[in-house]
Amino acid sequence: MTQTIDVAVCIIGAGPVGATLATALASQSVACAVVDRAKLPPMELPEFDGRAYAIARTSRTLLEAAGVWQHLPWAPGPIRRIRCADGLPGEAPSPLMLHFDAAESGSDAFGWMVEARALRMALNARMRELAHLTVRAPAEARVERHAEGAVVQLSTGETIRARLVVAAEGRHSPLRRQAGIGTAGHDYRQLGIVGAIAHERPHGEEALEQFLPHGPFAQLPLAPTPEHPNASAIVWSEKRAIGERVLALPDEAYGREIQRRMGDHLGRVTPIGRRWSYPLSAMHALRYTDTRLALVGDAAHGIHPIAGQGLNLGFRDAAALAGLVLEGGDPGDAALLARYQAARRPDALL
Repeated sequence: MTQTIDVAVCIIGAGPVGATLATALASQSVACAVVDRAKLPPMELPEFDGRAYAIARTSRTLLEAAGVWQHLPWAPGPIRRIRCADGLPGEAPSPLMLHFDAAESGSDAFGWMVEARALRMALNARMRELAHLTVRAPAEARVERHAEGAVVQLSTGETIRARLVVAAEGRHSPLRRQAGIGTAGHDYRQLGIVGAIAHERPHGEEALEQFLPHGPFAQLPLAPTPEHPNASAIVWSEKRAIGERVLALPDEAYGREIQRRMGDHLGRVTPIGRRWSYPLSAMHALRYTDTRLALVGDAAHGIHPIAGQGLNLGFRDAAALAGLVLEGGDPGDAALLARYQAARRPDALL
């Protein structure tokens, strides 16, 4: 006999934004389901892969309220100071710099660097605890929406009935396309390079934003670990042709190219973990809602990685939608969804 699961909200996509929204709602006893076509990563600590997120204060507040932050396997690395400069690769930066210190604003940090593997472990651990959350991964989902609600047919043979479906499947969201929601976009003609480096000197919990002719280069302080006591994440925007050549270099030459852009303030740098890259483009959904549907995270918007706001915008989507659902009533009501779009779409345009 086919099992039917009744929930208030069914979230398609168990990435950081979708899983955080699920934990935020289920923590407040809202019946939720989260479905993902990929199997969730294992609970044990995976090998360091070079990816990390800059988590803003408002995002940390959401993760704490959802019970996720407390499950991080080690303390995140705070960003207490930020230095901004410009210059040319291989040359000293301009002597005219901007320095920002969180203490001057009465704050302990501007944000926190959280490794991708650590956040995934914390989300998985929290999802397993929640009695009001059903997780199905891996599973394919076929969604039918109508005025009274939504029905989600799973490849497991199960059926989920929901008042609201949330699309959290990323930039190429099938649910967004199914709803006929168009997008506006812009190609930056740049390549984003993401990874991590070990360095000789401590970073002092200071981030660097170096503005270079072909795009910004950021060095972001990671928390020390036994593997890498002095390490930072890098986010590097480069012309695509140059970026592709750099990515093909052996480690030593690749490290030299990083150092030419970052400077010598941390001593010699050594690449660690994997190298990640992706074409840089902006994308914005023309609307965030449809009948019994809300878009969150990369399904709704994608921006340039400068200032590290991409994931934080998605967390703000999750916080806004969760707040509206927790007011009570029908979570898929057209008036509630209109309020969600009014709250979130202008923010992502800024």
